[in-house]
This record gives sequence, C-alpha cells and structure tokens, in this order.
Amino acid sequence: MISAGQEIVSHNMETVQSLYRKVRPQAKYERSLEQIRRTKDYGKRTKSGIMVGLGETKEEVFRVMDDLVAHGCDILTIGQYLQPTRMHIAVAEFVHPDIFAGYQEAGMAKGFRYVESGPLVRSSYHAERHVF
Repeated sequence: MISAGQEIVSHNMETVQSLYRKVRPQAKYERSLEQIRRTKDYGKRTKSGIMVGLGETKEEVFRVMDDLVAHGCDILTIGQYLQPTRMHIAVAEFVHPDIFAGYQEAGMAKGFRYVESGPLVRSSYHAERHVF
C-alpha cells in the first residue's frame, strides 16, 4: 500500500489507550502507533482518526493526540461514536460541539497539520481538505 502512490496513508487509532482492548480487541495501541511511524518513515503523509463518546476523558484524548504527533501523524479526525448495532459497545455520552471545537484547537496547537473534529466527522470526512 505504501508504494502504490497514495498521497495520504491512514491508520485509525479509533480510541484512547485505556479503551483499546475493549473497542479494538484484536489490535494493540502501541502497534497502531508504530504503523503510523513506519508509514511516516517511508515519507508518506499520515492520518488517523478517533471516536469520542466511549467513556474516555479529555486528558486521554489529549494523550492520544500527543502519542500520534510523536509518531509522525499529520492529520487527525475526531468524531462522535455511534453504536452501529446492539452487539457493539453502547454510547457513553454525546459530546458537545464545543468540546469538539476545543479538540480541534488543541490538536492544531500540538502540531497536527490538519484536524477535523465534530459530531458528524468520520475518517474520510472532507478528505479533499487533507491533501496539502
């Protein structure tokens, strides 16, 4: 995939470290960060996305931002988690739009080149804006 010519390569973290095992039982937080680093080491622009409303704290969201920036992530999307089926984890909270705006501001201050953050944001949301 890296050598196929994509301008941006995405690997979504999906959630914060404390919820990783519950949300992504077949994945490992550190391994996902290393995937971002390896992609960046190949000279690609990197992108990741997380969902909020799963029970994470603001501090945990800021920590995953720090981890992503430290591993070379250029672009971050943050959106509201919505339970797709009854077999999936329930929504813990609906995050206020002002919190999303604060996440976008914090992400830019932390060093992301672009942050898309809002209740309806998904990993491909406004993808054309992510090409710089």
